[in-house]
Amino acid sequence: MNILKTLQSIENNELLKTFKELYGTDEAQLEYQRQRYLNAVNNFAKLYPKRKNIRIFSAPGRTEIGGNHTDHQNGCVLAAAVNLDVIAVAAFHQDGVIRIKSEGYEPFTVKLSDISTQSGKTGTAAIVCGIAAKFMDMGVEIGGFDLYCTSDVLCGSGISSSAAFETLICTIIDSYYNDNKAGAVEIAKIGQFAENVYFGKKSGLMDQTVSSVGGLVSIDFYDTENPEVESFNCDFEEYGYCLCITDTKSSHADLTDDYAAIRSEMEGVAAHFGKPQLRFVSEVAFYDAIPKLRETCSDRAIIRAAHFFEENSRAKFEAQALKEGNIEYFLELVRKSGHSSATLLQNQYSCSDPENQAITLAIMTSRKLLGDKGAVRVHGGGFAGTIQAFVPVELAERYIAEMDRIFGENSCRKLRIRPVGGVQITKEEL
Repeated sequence: MNILKTLQSIENNELLKTFKELYGTDEAQLEYQRQRYLNAVNNFAKLYPKRKNIRIFSAPGRTEIGGNHTDHQNGCVLAAAVNLDVIAVAAFHQDGVIRIKSEGYEPFTVKLSDISTQSGKTGTAAIVCGIAAKFMDMGVEIGGFDLYCTSDVLCGSGISSSAAFETLICTIIDSYYNDNKAGAVEIAKIGQFAENVYFGKKSGLMDQTVSSVGGLVSIDFYDTENPEVESFNCDFEEYGYCLCITDTKSSHADLTDDYAAIRSEMEGVAAHFGKPQLRFVSEVAFYDAIPKLRETCSDRAIIRAAHFFEENSRAKFEAQALKEGNIEYFLELVRKSGHSSATLLQNQYSCSDPENQAITLAIMTSRKLLGDKGAVRVHGGGFAGTIQAFVPVELAERYIAEMDRIFGENSCRKLRIRPVGGVQITKEEL
């Protein structure tokens, strides 16, 4: 679609139905998105004045709902795409380069003739190289594109901005150069490949899968090459609850060792049984072997392994409860998940910095506010960052205000489940 026509369609609310699906029906939110899209198109036009025809794409962030630190052990998770996203305006060409300008960051260029791991690219550019390389290995001929993107998925917010960006780039390439043949799960794998091999972060597949698939997503990673993925819809507000995420503004810096220790300790326990991950270990055998395990594994490793077995089962029960509309049982399971993360997994604060316990403080405050209503738990990797709460609708404004009072303005966000993953917003190009 040419730029002028795109601007007119946004101005005339021709994208209103799409916006309601992606962002909800709140009038202020819809107007914000309309202006956001107009600004994105205008910024693109200033950056790339020679490009006349454009397409617009979107990919969502995600929230982990069940399965805290289970995915890296080939376990089960329950997660959801949310109405915070990264959007991009793209123009395609045959120049053999990908040019990207993200709002708030310096622009960069990737030459498609130089996208190996030896290209010297780092950071986001390395991820783009990895995605392009994987598609080209699949036989997809990529000509190139110019891109302007802007994100509401804040870095460090626990909503996975990196997976949203990876899904966005994959969706762009798959849509234009591959006739949407890859499919949502394959797009997730391509994003993970780029992050693992080119960026150097050994992430699991949960974040990319949820961002790509959309909706509430139940995933079984027993076979990581062919994970079982089921997407379904659920509106928590129909049950009288709001999904709230609070960013405690605590830093993730220097927590790499804390995150790595969880995985290595769990896998150390699995190794006792000759298995690579805990998913392939019998829970009965694990408990029987605790005296022997203590000879080679730390007590903390054993306790964290126990969390895995509990949490892995719980993620499956949570999904089933939501599919059946049993919100009270679901909330009970969320509370148990939070308790297990605190007492068994032990990822609410870092042992290396015990004086800083923003996550524990946020959970304590939440429980005091909620009483016996709703549920609260650590969100994502833990040790710093965010908590998740299911808050009765009638308490939502009070809850958000109190979280903002303690952790700073706009710390707490009320989110909605987004029913679709990575998607092209504009449908044709003239």
